[in-house]
Amino acid sequence: MAGIYIHIPFCKQACHYCDFHFSTQTDLKSKMVEMICKELIIQKDYLGKDCIIKTVYFGGGTPSLLTKEEIAAILQTISLHYKLDLEELTIEANPDDLSPAKLQELKALKFDRLSIGIQSFHDEILKFYNRSHNAEESLKVIENARNAGFEKLSIDLMYGFPQADHSLWKTDLQIATSLEPGHISSYCLTIEPGTALGSWTQKGKFLPASEDFSADQFEIMQDHLERAGYIQYEISNFGKPNAFAVHNTNYWKGIPYLGIGPSAHSFDGKTRQHNIANNAKYIKSLEMGELNFEKDLLSREDIINEYILTSLRTIWGTDLQKLEDQFDTSLLELKKSVINEFQEDRLLALKNQYLVLTKEGKLLADYIAGKLFL
Repeated sequence: MAGIYIHIPFCKQACHYCDFHFSTQTDLKSKMVEMICKELIIQKDYLGKDCIIKTVYFGGGTPSLLTKEEIAAILQTISLHYKLDLEELTIEANPDDLSPAKLQELKALKFDRLSIGIQSFHDEILKFYNRSHNAEESLKVIENARNAGFEKLSIDLMYGFPQADHSLWKTDLQIATSLEPGHISSYCLTIEPGTALGSWTQKGKFLPASEDFSADQFEIMQDHLERAGYIQYEISNFGKPNAFAVHNTNYWKGIPYLGIGPSAHSFDGKTRQHNIANNAKYIKSLEMGELNFEKDLLSREDIINEYILTSLRTIWGTDLQKLEDQFDTSLLELKKSVINEFQEDRLLALKNQYLVLTKEGKLLADYIAGKLFL
């Protein structure tokens, strides 16, 4: 089993924090869709001829900018060239794109899950982030989606916006849970080089929140969402029972996937490859029947370390027996003192041959994983 990720590299406008690959120039949109379809055909054997595709995920960028016909062309190409047994078909969308008519189109295309980029329910924060929607649209979108027949709904929230206190963040959480989406993804505002916020920070025009402030908001989120019945099944992802994201869960469990589109990444279990992050060059190479990408052959240690990094982020944890069976590696022996130290500090627990982060340990997930690396 495996998944397909489709990267749609277009947005209405640039959010001030975003460092994903995208363009606000949409004149190449139709040609991009044509080349994405072409790449799907070229890459049809990447995951193996007999591989069954369980999930397809449209991300970006803003894939909800595509027309019904453009999306249909991509889906048709997938259905013609891949073996499908779909458990989940997801599209990312912004609230301002999800008009009742658009929602009906997506439903007609057989999407069964929406991932909606809300970020906040406060206009002052949305304006600062340069989001293309407003708070009213944030509040209305869940109702509209349900009216269109969507049951699997996920919303994105962002914490770490610098404030004197946590009142705005607490209100965002209260509103989010009152809307009762089955799934909530939440990410810390991160200052990335090359973004507007990165430039403002460098020039002293913006002062980011402190690490302690953001950590406090992370813990506020954990407590609030737990009380509301959400399970933190991955560091940044919370779901009601039976509402976890199948596609992303497979990423964290190390299941292979094919990434299509400029800047998209792929993983077949032994190698990783990533497409060029340039729309014009991506299109030009495919017009010539070629794919412009870089490929990395993963060493045994790379594969083990990546598995530790991703699996430790989840509620299921790192399967120590899997490491022994597949790689003849005993992490308990190799990292005994490190594991004992984290257990004593109540950051890590050993549960039936699985290493699992505690609630407190989730704040230090990457640090802990790094200490466990071979």
